Amino acid sequence: MKKLFTLFVASLLTLGLYAERKEVHILSANDMHAQLAYMPALADIADSLRTLYPELLVFSAGDNRTGDPLNDMNEIPAYPMVALMNQIGFNATALGNHEFDSGPQGLARLITLSNFSYLCANTHPDDSLGIHLLPCKTFDVEGIRVSVVGAVQLGTHGIPDSHPDNCRGISFEPYEEAVQRYAGLRDRSDVMILLTHIGFEDDVALSAKVPWVDLIIGGHTHTQLKGGEIHNNILITQNANKLKKVTHITLVLERKDAEPWLIVEKKAENIDVRSHQGKNKVVQDMVRFFSDNPSFQRVLAQLEKPLSTAEELGCLMCDAFIAETGADVGIENLGGVRYEEHDAGNFTVSDVLRLDPFGNDAVMMEITGKELANMLVSCYENDDHQFPYVSGIICDVEHDTKDPLKLKKLTLKTLDGKKFDLKKTYKVVTNSYVASICDAPRSDQGHSINIKTADLIISFLEHQGSLDYQGKKRIFEH
Repeated sequence: MKKLFTLFVASLLTLGLYAERKEVHILSANDMHAQLAYMPALADIADSLRTLYPELLVFSAGDNRTGDPLNDMNEIPAYPMVALMNQIGFNATALGNHEFDSGPQGLARLITLSNFSYLCANTHPDDSLGIHLLPCKTFDVEGIRVSVVGAVQLGTHGIPDSHPDNCRGISFEPYEEAVQRYAGLRDRSDVMILLTHIGFEDDVALSAKVPWVDLIIGGHTHTQLKGGEIHNNILITQNANKLKKVTHITLVLERKDAEPWLIVEKKAENIDVRSHQGKNKVVQDMVRFFSDNPSFQRVLAQLEKPLSTAEELGCLMCDAFIAETGADVGIENLGGVRYEEHDAGNFTVSDVLRLDPFGNDAVMMEITGKELANMLVSCYENDDHQFPYVSGIICDVEHDTKDPLKLKKLTLKTLDGKKFDLKKTYKVVTNSYVASICDAPRSDQGHSINIKTADLIISFLEHQGSLDYQGKKRIFEH
């Protein structure tokens, strides 16, 4: 009996010698949208994880750029984010639709300056453009072969959500078809990952068609998941935009003897970037440098006279909105005008970025005059009882004498003082903040036109040469 027990124990020990267990650790971000201020915290998170897991992989699911003008208006557009991602040690990124925002030449230049790979299986640039994409890439993590296939969303015109001019010379195909060409990688890989910028619902739908995949790291819809979700045996992760959170993914693999590795556990946990206390000092210094770039002192126009009120600056901003988009009416919330005075003389890029620092999208909608009036009232009621600035119209605002915060009557007029047609449909452009807080019913909720309001102001000023906004006033409150 004793001999049998000894043999049994020996057998277990022998099996244990041949049983291997390894882990693959991934830090993933998506839709960072050039949030330079939070990159030192992200770098510290990566550093901390690498202390525990030296073979950490760091991936982005796209839209690394477009959101902070300090990045997007750099002399080399979007280079600050590339430099910071290089320093942090990103291994790869998917192409997001905003990666196309500086056009084919801009994208080619950014890729050349990047130390990480750009993965996209359904994007095929003309060779003459010099856009060096990879459809997939395999990483070795302590002998574990991790293969990653990239994909980007396509809009109704068969291109990513960007201006068509930004995609000239580049052909696209449906991502469902493109990724299937790499199903054969399963036989040569221990882990299969899709790095996508197609949106959470489409990730879920795609998971039913790719049983050979273990993990989908997604972006585009800014869907905040609690860690991740399992769909069709595939772990799917995604976070809200602008570096609010990132995800630490752990894949546990086991094998016995010479058998293939098997993933026996998948875990995903969110890490809050905004509240993270640590900061990587090198990345902090890089952010300071990019924030003080001399290119931001570029003169855009000359102010003939000094400005001394927020409304004068608000009128300038709203005029820029309609001049650069062809809209009939422009709206800017009072809190969106970040200073009240400007000396006569140079108006620089830096002045614009200080005036409009939020990286808001410009939003266009087509609504009736009545819906516009209701929208303005809603903005007042939902923005600390501050009436917004406008362009293209004059607003006569009458307050209730018993309750000064309550609006008694709003009358809209044309710029020459005539009656405003409340039944006519108008093109209205505003920022994404105003569009979101104005909850009055309207037939068109609006859509982003894929440009930042700060960019509209910069372009407007460049076209003016000189301008005079002293005394401009379109809101008359009594």
